[in-house]
Amino acid sequence: MYIVLVYDIGEKRVGRMLKLCRQYLNWIQNSVFEGEITEVKLKELIMQSKKLMNEEQDSMIIFKSRNEKWLEKEVIGKEKNELDTLL
Repeated sequence: MYIVLVYDIGEKRVGRMLKLCRQYLNWIQNSVFEGEITEVKLKELIMQSKKLMNEEQDSMIIFKSRNEKWLEKEVIGKEKNELDTLL
């Protein structure tokens, strides 16, 4: 599945959350990630995220799509982290 993950997390925890999300997804903008991920890896990412989060103050939103081709993306301005698709 293809996901877009967005989080809003306290300043003290944001560095650890960034590092965690980079292990699973591609960083595209501050607190925003995207990429292909399996159901198992997504559950793993969510479990690890919950350990870092204060659920009374922090939030994480995950947008899911079956495939990247069903998601239209338009970037206005400079893209922070251009994804290379070259092998």
